[in-house]
Amino acid sequence: MRPAETLFVSIASYRDPELIPTLKDMIANAAHPEALHIAICWQHDEDISLFIDAGMTLCQSYIHSNNNIFVFEYQSARITILSIHYYHSHGACWARHKAEQFYNDETWFLQIDSHCRFIHNWDSEAIAMMKSLQKRCPKPILSTYPPSYNPADEANRSAFISRLTFREFSPEGLPMLSSTTFSADEPPRCGYLAGGLIFAPGSFVLEVPNDPEIFFAGEEIAMAARAFTHGYDIHTPNKILLWHFYQRSDANKIWGDHNNKAKENGSVDLAWWERDKVSKKRVRSLLGLESSPSEPGAYGHGKARTLAEFERRIGVHFCSQTVMPDVVGDARLSYFPDRSYSESDWLEKRIHPNHKKIQFSKDEISHHHADIHRWHFGAYCANNVLLKKIILTPEELEKCFVSQKGIYEIAFSFTSPPSVKPSVIRGCPFHRQQGWGEVVEKKW
Repeated sequence: MRPAETLFVSIASYRDPELIPTLKDMIANAAHPEALHIAICWQHDEDISLFIDAGMTLCQSYIHSNNNIFVFEYQSARITILSIHYYHSHGACWARHKAEQFYNDETWFLQIDSHCRFIHNWDSEAIAMMKSLQKRCPKPILSTYPPSYNPADEANRSAFISRLTFREFSPEGLPMLSSTTFSADEPPRCGYLAGGLIFAPGSFVLEVPNDPEIFFAGEEIAMAARAFTHGYDIHTPNKILLWHFYQRSDANKIWGDHNNKAKENGSVDLAWWERDKVSKKRVRSLLGLESSPSEPGAYGHGKARTLAEFERRIGVHFCSQTVMPDVVGDARLSYFPDRSYSESDWLEKRIHPNHKKIQFSKDEISHHHADIHRWHFGAYCANNVLLKKIILTPEELEKCFVSQKGIYEIAFSFTSPPSVKPSVIRGCPFHRQQGWGEVVEKKW
């Protein structure tokens, strides 16, 4: 008999040795493993022996759309695996979309990555949190960047909770996210959504499915905008539900496998950066940034609320790449309730956040000259107005040297009015004897 409340778990896994430990930990710590239907888009070498060796019972196998489907049972949980060779992958959201095809009207939906650990009774805790939120909003979502764990040091998992915040605009004009710690008695509202943890009503899978043409970058702001316009209200869990493995420096990644060489020898149809280029245009189109936008099809905005309303709620204006001061100030706000500020404030008080690491070669930075007292670095607008100045001693400059790259990186972070954007960076040494030296200039 099917449980009264069921939970669909979607996992995209790319050549990840943490998949089996993640599954075991998830099921072992579930209050109701019999209610779990776990669907995995498994991008690997298609050898299912690792699941069998882990003690999972193969119940069924069949072919659908030229792909092998395997259905396992483990500790009363059902696991459906879509097996795809990793050379046939099209990216993270494509894999998430593939896993979502196995949704079967489950009550709840959880999206995670394949490298996680879980608290005891994580499912009942998340459901209780959601039911509490449903008393004041009909379509809540729980989402954030989970705290970290390391499989090499399982005992020392991070013990903090954090909420998502705006970090900067990417070169393509896409908002990029960060997080900050907090504490609260109940889940606070948040404007942003994290791909590595989404807990929502099952209807979310049908209303806001992953766009298979989004490769990776831009996934989170696109999903957040679509969720908002479909009437969903994102909240941050006010307690730890699970942990995420972030370091993964030795893990296989799609951009390492799907490179130009793999395309040249016929292993892949497109290099990863080609898919990423199409993907970023798609996200830019969704945010109203493209003059010739891509057609979103089933992956566009909803009709419950508008994109303009979403911008006002998160305090970010996409086209001008400006934000309300509290977005980047000490408050680091990521959600503004209705009427938090006036229309005139929205039009007049937005600022442009500038974050960039400017690179200089060793030849351009002659800091070893004994007579140099300090280096001056300045960011200037097109009208030659100084916007930001950084003064470094030779010792401080040495700390900016990145030995792996053989270069110096000078980090600029400041705000400016919307009409005044940095155009050029100038660096100049000041000598104790001769004064100012030769100016080195870089484009912003």
